[in-house]
Amino acid sequence: MNFDALAEFQKDLKYLLKQYRTLQEDLAVVKKVLAIAPDERPPFSFRVENLGLDTCIIKVKKIACKALKGRGVQSGLRLVYAYFPNEPRIVFIELYHKKDQELEDRERILKHFS
Repeated sequence: MNFDALAEFQKDLKYLLKQYRTLQEDLAVVKKVLAIAPDERPPFSFRVENLGLDTCIIKVKKIACKALKGRGVQSGLRLVYAYFPNEPRIVFIELYHKKDQELEDRERILKHFS
């Protein structure tokens, strides 16, 4: 599985690393899981619907973050990615904490994948 990231994702990551020091390690674990099972797996991840795209956009809602001790997968971090099963490739689109924003940035998704 090949992993890529949008420039906006890299900015999101840089911002969140200031608050959550273990985020690089936590993302490495997420990558290992996605390499084995990249499609949506409720209740941990869901397909983002109503975008009108052929690309499979998935939102991971339960990411364990070591920096948020005692929270486990209820950390509040969200990861949005595009999955291309024919290539196989994953492009990270967005990473955010639910206290900072409520929903995924649909404009960003449509800008890059429509």
